[in-house]
Amino acid sequence: TTMNQAARAYQSAAARRDPREQEADVFRRVTGGLRAAKRDPELRVRAVADNMRLWLMVGDLLRDPGNALPAPLRAGIVSVGHAVQRDMAQAEPDLDFLILVNESITAGLSGGA
Repeated sequence: TTMNQAARAYQSAAARRDPREQEADVFRRVTGGLRAAKRDPELRVRAVADNMRLWLMVGDLLRDPGNALPAPLRAGIVSVGHAVQRDMAQAEPDLDFLILVNESITAGLSGGA
């Protein structure tokens, strides 16, 4: 089917892409949701929830003993993740702060930091 062909094409293309760039793309998509939520408050709950899921996953990956990043870098990113999660737990998360943090992580993953 067309859907299966599309999925195979995506998997083939993704397999050739740098994993860091794939991770940066995830941050870009979530950050795009946060930006959209600034324009449309109805999107806010979904955007913050997506960002929470992303940062929970990042924390899990960074705490994995098999993670190859240097321990000080992992600890720093985990600390940033805690700040992000605290902000997202507020009644009115600071979308500008969340966007700034995500953009900084994206730049680091893309080699722009």
